[in-house]
Amino acid sequence: MRLDKFVCKSTTLTRSDAVQYIQHGAVSVNGEIVKNERSQVHESNSVKLNGETLSPRPFRYILMHKPAGTICSNVDEAYPSLFNGTHIEHTEELHIAGRLDADTTGLVLITDDGHWSFNITTPSKHCEKVYRVGLSRPIRDDAAEQFERGVLLQGESKPTLPAKLNIVSPKEVTLTITEGKFHQVKRMFSAIGNRVVSLHRERIGEILLDVEEGKWRFLSEGEVASFRH
Repeated sequence: MRLDKFVCKSTTLTRSDAVQYIQHGAVSVNGEIVKNERSQVHESNSVKLNGETLSPRPFRYILMHKPAGTICSNVDEAYPSLFNGTHIEHTEELHIAGRLDADTTGLVLITDDGHWSFNITTPSKHCEKVYRVGLSRPIRDDAAEQFERGVLLQGESKPTLPAKLNIVSPKEVTLTITEGKFHQVKRMFSAIGNRVVSLHRERIGEILLDVEEGKWRFLSEGEVASFRH
C-alpha cells in the first residue's frame, strides 16, 4: 500500500499529517528515509516513524444492510453516509466493494483491503451479485432470454455480460449479474422498456444478507476467504 496510507493505518494521524511527517523525513523504510508519500510499502517492510516501528491495524471485512436514503460514501453529501450511527471506527480508511444508489437497499461489503475488494468488483472474476427487483409493469416473456444474451445499454458500445433472470411475480424478479456498471440494473430494465421501482441486493458471491436494516457485522474467516480465489 502507499506509504501515507500505511502510516495512517498504523497511527491516529490524518492523511495530511502523515504526508507532512513523510515529506519532512520522519519516516524510514527498511532503514532508509523516504520522503515520497506515494511510495509503495508492504507488511514485510520495516517502517518507522521518528524511530518507532509501525504496525498497521488488521484489515477489516464488514457486511452491512444499507437502508434507503443513504449513500455509499465515507461522508455525508446530498444524502447521509451509510456509516452514520454505526459506531465503526476509522471509517475514513474503509471503502465499499460495489456501491449502491441512494434509493437502493440491501447488502454491501465494506473493507480497507483493496486487493480483496478487487475480486468482488472486477467483472473478470465473475463474482455474482443478486438483486430483487420491483418493476413498474409486468416483465416481458422474452426478458430472461434477452438478459442471457446481453443487452446494449444507452451510451455503451458493448452489451452487458450474460445475466440470469428469475420471475417471482409479474412485477417482481431476481436478477444475477457479474458486472457493476453505473446504474446497471436500472438501465438493463430500461433497455427492454420497463422501469425499476424498487431495488434490493440480497447476495454477493456466497454471502447472503442476514442482518436487519441499518445493522452490520464482521465477516467470518470463511466468508473473507471465499473472495480470495
